[in-house]
Amino acid sequence: MSALKEAEKLLAIMTRAEKAQVLQWVVQDLGDAFPGIESIPGVSGGEPCLVRTRIPVWVLVQARNLGLSEAELLQAYPTIRAEDLANAWAYYRSHKDEIEHQILDNKAA
Repeated sequence: MSALKEAEKLLAIMTRAEKAQVLQWVVQDLGDAFPGIESIPGVSGGEPCLVRTRIPVWVLVQARNLGLSEAELLQAYPTIRAEDLANAWAYYRSHKDEIEHQILDNKAA
């Protein structure tokens, strides 16, 4: 039986308080999730990238730091959307130290 089916059966027999606790755990677990951003070992060195691409967040942040506008980024990377940039900027705001470190590492390379 799949975990999802097991969860469905368990939810059916839980009290409202137990369901509320499970929901709280799920929200805490997903609180650091960023839609549209993924880190996959072996892809772009495991750095956070836009989904469906191999474009690391640090590349976009560095391009913006160098003065490229969002319109220019969208033109330079025709496979990405404005939503992807919004996701990248949100990820950067929450993981600024990590992204800044990646920018510095790649400048030195």
